[in-house]
This record gives sequence, C-alpha cells and structure tokens, in this order.
Amino acid sequence: MANTQELKQSLARKAAILQGDAERIAKQHADGKLTARERVEKLLDEGSFVELDALVSKGQDYAGVVTGYGTVQDRPVYVFAQDFTVHGGAMGSMQAKKICKVLDLAQKTGAPVIAMCDSAGVRIDEGADAMNAYARIYARMARLSGVCPMIALVLGPVCGGAALIAQIADIAIEAADVGRLMVYGPQVVSAVTGKTVDAVQLGGADNMAKQGGVAMTAANEAEAIALTASLLDLLPGCNMEDAPIMDTDDLNRVLPEIDAGDSQALLEGMADDGVFQELYASWGTEIRVALARVGGRTCGLVVSNAAENNGELAPAAAAKAARFVRFCDCYTIPVVSLINSRGVQVPSASSQSWTMITLSQLLYAYAEATTPKVSVVVGNAIGQAYVAMGGKANADVTYAWPDAVISALTPEAAVQVLYTDELKNDSKPALETRAELEKKFASEVADASAAAASGMIDDVILPAETRKYVIAALEMLSSKRDSNPPKKHGNLPL
Repeated sequence: MANTQELKQSLARKAAILQGDAERIAKQHADGKLTARERVEKLLDEGSFVELDALVSKGQDYAGVVTGYGTVQDRPVYVFAQDFTVHGGAMGSMQAKKICKVLDLAQKTGAPVIAMCDSAGVRIDEGADAMNAYARIYARMARLSGVCPMIALVLGPVCGGAALIAQIADIAIEAADVGRLMVYGPQVVSAVTGKTVDAVQLGGADNMAKQGGVAMTAANEAEAIALTASLLDLLPGCNMEDAPIMDTDDLNRVLPEIDAGDSQALLEGMADDGVFQELYASWGTEIRVALARVGGRTCGLVVSNAAENNGELAPAAAAKAARFVRFCDCYTIPVVSLINSRGVQVPSASSQSWTMITLSQLLYAYAEATTPKVSVVVGNAIGQAYVAMGGKANADVTYAWPDAVISALTPEAAVQVLYTDELKNDSKPALETRAELEKKFASEVADASAAAASGMIDDVILPAETRKYVIAALEMLSSKRDSNPPKKHGNLPL
C-alpha cells in the first residue's frame, strides 16, 4: 500500500513538473520565448525525446533544467535546456548534477550535445555550492571537447557562468530577438562604469557576432534551432566517426568564371549545390570559414576575403581561422583553404604582440592538424599568409591558379628591395619603371610556374577545374593516417 501511495505521489509530482507554472510560462511566452520543453520538442524528431532525472529536486525546488536524449534526423543527440521559468534558469547544484550526467553519457556513447542556454546566472542562495556547480560543468565540457561536438544556443539572458558554457562549446548560436550573452548584466556594468547600458548593447547578437562571441546568429529561436539541425547534419557523432557522406552534386562540375577576390563566389562554387554554413561571418572578416559538403564529404572551407583590409590578414581573422581549423581537426573534417592574401597587416606599435600571437596560433593550428588538408592559391600568397594558411609545408596537396603570385614580399615591396639600381638609373618616369618591374617580378619570379618548379606547389590548375581537383585530392586523402608525437598536448600560443 505504501509503495502504491509513493508511486501516486511521484506521478503527481512528475505531472506537475511537466505541466510547469502556468503564470511563469505565460510570462515566458509574453517575452517571445519558448519554454525549455517546447525548445527540446522543436529540435528533436517527434516522439524521440526521453527525459532524464525529471524528478530531481532540492526539497520542493525543481532543478530548473530539462535533460535527456533523442534524435535529430534519426541521429542520436543529448540535450539540456535551462528552464527560465524556474528561478530564472539560475544554476544550482541539482541543475549541474543533471547536466553533468548528460555530458558523461555523451562521452560514453559518442553523441553530440546541444545546450539550450537561458539563465540569469547562479543560485545566490546556494553560495559556494552554486559556483562549484558551474566548475563541475566546465570540467566535464573541457574533457568532452574534441570527443563529441557541442553546440550551445543562446535563447535568453545568458549571464556570468552560463555565458562560459557558450564559449566552451564548439559552436554558439544566438537568437537575435531574445538572446543576450553577457559576462555581467546591465545593472552591474552601469554600477561599475557609471554609464547606462542595456542588455542588447552588452550581449545582443550583433555585438557578440562582431566580437566573435558567437559563431552564428539567427533572427529568432526557430531559426536558431533550424541552424542547429543543419550543423548536426554536417558533423559526425564523435571523434571516432566520419561525418555522413551524401552525394547530391555533380562530382565533375566545373566552376564558372570567378574573380579570385570574390569570396562569396568561391564558397558557393566549391560547396555542393552552393550550400554552406558560414561561422563567425562578422568577425575577422579578412578570412571566411564555413562548413560544407564538397563531393559529398563534409569539409571546412577557409577562404581569403581579399575585398577586406586590402587583402591583408589582421589578428582577429588569424584567431578565427585557427579556432576553426582546430575544430575541424578534432573531428577529422578535411580543411580546404583557398588562399588570396597580400600578407599580414602591418601592426601598430601597441598591437605587435597580439599580431604575432594570433598569427602563431594560425600557423600552429595548421601545422598540428592531422586531418586531410588541401590548399589552392587562387590569388596572392604573400609571406606568412602563404605559410600560415596551409602552404606546401602545412598541406597534403597544394595547387595554384595560373595568375597566382607566391612570394615572401608583395611585388611592390620586392621591387623596392631587388631593383634599387634600376629604379635609380632608368630614364623613364619612376612610376612607369616601377610598374614594369612589379609586373616582371610577378610574372617571372613569383608566378605559379616558378612556384611549381621550386616545389612550393604540386600543380598549376585551371580555375574552372578547381573543384574537380580538390574532390580528387579529398578522395585520395580519405584513408590518410597521421598522428602527432606522443605527448599530453602541445602548448598552443594563447
């Protein structure tokens, strides 16, 4: 009899938890936000969600997070969704316990984790326990990093410790209408600085995207969830699997006539059916990075954007590309680099170190990566831009277009160094002489043929056949086996 009574009480409590607080749910909807369970249902295949630890609580206090597993397009995933209707989704010991269980299961079984973040911070009433709760989650996520893909969605105010969950994840997506990603909320910032700011100024999607705080932005929650499903379709379940291969485009498709400086055309031309998912589009814009299928295989595309900053690399672009290459390498996603850069931006005196650090991060990321790497010099490959973005020493296969210029210096700088006497002694006007010498240097010393002759590239290819050559190289490299020397880990320049 007692067991029956306890069962009835448990079922009644579970029903109350699943139903939620009607008044708080109405407030959540009034704020333009879905509830935690509505978000989970919208992401996962219908009827596939299995909730874990629904009855976990502290006294009568519900943990404030929905956790469990299900499928997205028939592929298994784990999910946790913070419930803002319960103490503002604030982190406490019970919430952390539920999240850590999901992270542990993901590591054991090899499936992606989706974090739906909507939290005002920590449970102040729990004191140090609440801070330790976040620490336990960070430790689990750090160990899971590189084992299973983690995608974090910013679907409300995500403050303090909750904001770091989004940063540790592989990819963070913010919904512009409701997402606010902040270290401190407006009240704290205003109190410290004496300036009035609002949550949109601090952690709105536009601001975060320009700073690299999130990899993607969406107009609303529905779009953010749809983007998540699209990304999962391109990713493996874990580092022991390959991403799904889907043949949807002609393997022998030739590229239309493309300007080497048109990064959008390059991305569309290389990607199957012209479809790609760009990450960090508003940050470090001298380089564009995207996930796409090329010949049916998921690839990471790293494309120079010569239209920005005179085609010169800046620190943010180097850091962005380094993070992306390391992410691809975690899951053995091949990296295809389309190089068109006039070198590294000459830094100001106050940013010398930052430029060197971020450039070394990019060099390190390419050098350390054991995933297949294919590079194509489509325009300029000057100095460290060639070396850093997967030049011959840092790529398995390197091609170049016929008009490519590969050199330690730009033609303008090289002429100044190599042809000093000619510039002084020629009877022609200085500008005319310089232009002729620059053309001579580019065509005779730094052209693709000279690079091929010296072994800096494997072949000179026609632009129209770029995709065919890259697909063939990826096929050849599909069985690549490489590893770094035994070590705990390298010391990435941070």
